[in-house]
Amino acid sequence: MQPASSPTSSLQRDLHSLYADHHQWLLGWLHRRLRHADNAADLTQDTFLYVLGRPERLGELRQPRAWLSTIAKGLLIDRLRRRKVEQAYLAAIANLPEPEVPSPETRLILLETLLQLDALLAGLQPRVRSAFLLSRLEGMPYASIAEHLGVSLSSVEKYMATAIRHCYQAQQHYRGMQ
Repeated sequence: MQPASSPTSSLQRDLHSLYADHHQWLLGWLHRRLRHADNAADLTQDTFLYVLGRPERLGELRQPRAWLSTIAKGLLIDRLRRRKVEQAYLAAIANLPEPEVPSPETRLILLETLLQLDALLAGLQPRVRSAFLLSRLEGMPYASIAEHLGVSLSSVEKYMATAIRHCYQAQQHYRGMQ
């Protein structure tokens, strides 16, 4: 008599099957788009690492290649956004006088903080994000923001409420993950 398969062994088989059946395809698909073998290989591995974190989806997959390519595209967008933030940060500190340049440890902490803020604000619509940044970073009053964005004062108030609610919900989500 053969032992009943456990959920873990079934999950392992599903993961192995997904990887074995689609790894080469995803690698080729990414290589054609990125035109760089190392970046394609890194992103392929990152995609499967992402899948490992969401094994509950494996049982319901109908189109694994569509799912894998969607994950890979999202990870690529995240990488590009991260690179853009990093480049802007490095350009900003390159212009600082020597005594004001942060230590490597501080630079890493600041960069990670900037990346977290960027990821948080990326979930907002562009006008909402702009209004929030103009208010919080530039210190602009709502009336000036309305004029700057070409919208009504009540729109700016709605944008700010949306942004603050979004940040609060993200903070609660983050706390729940700790």
